[in-house]
Amino acid sequence: MANPMKRLPLLPAERALKVIAGRWKAVILYHLFDGPKRLSALKRLAPSVSQKVLIQQLREMEEHGLIHREIFRQVPPRVDYSATPLGLSLEPVIMSLCEWGRRHAAELDEQDRLIECVRGRPPVKPRAEPLHDALYAVAGATERRRIASIRAD
Repeated sequence: MANPMKRLPLLPAERALKVIAGRWKAVILYHLFDGPKRLSALKRLAPSVSQKVLIQQLREMEEHGLIHREIFRQVPPRVDYSATPLGLSLEPVIMSLCEWGRRHAAELDEQDRLIECVRGRPPVKPRAEPLHDALYAVAGATERRRIASIRAD
């Protein structure tokens, strides 16, 4: 495979965005912050990603030094993926993006559409009671905030 560094931009901000670009890279890395995971565990944690894309994104992150792939010579063979020190250094960046996403949703009054990320567990949309859903559908922005606060209780 060609040297990945030849394909990376020279401007540092552009380089950083290129290395973490891709719909699933930040999600995968987020889950690897907790420790090594097997491919099947990563697939469970990001159920919407296809196996092909997951493997492709893992390979790109390995090329760029964000993750390490360890092959255990056993029967059946086992492969673990873990974040490298360089990958772990992105944790504050990804957590800041997560917080910014929450603020953005709040600004657009879309907090109810968010799925709370909890490392090491698949994303789960918070369950709402049917009455809250019905009220929410006919409510204005002010009422939606009040309903959201009721849901939090």
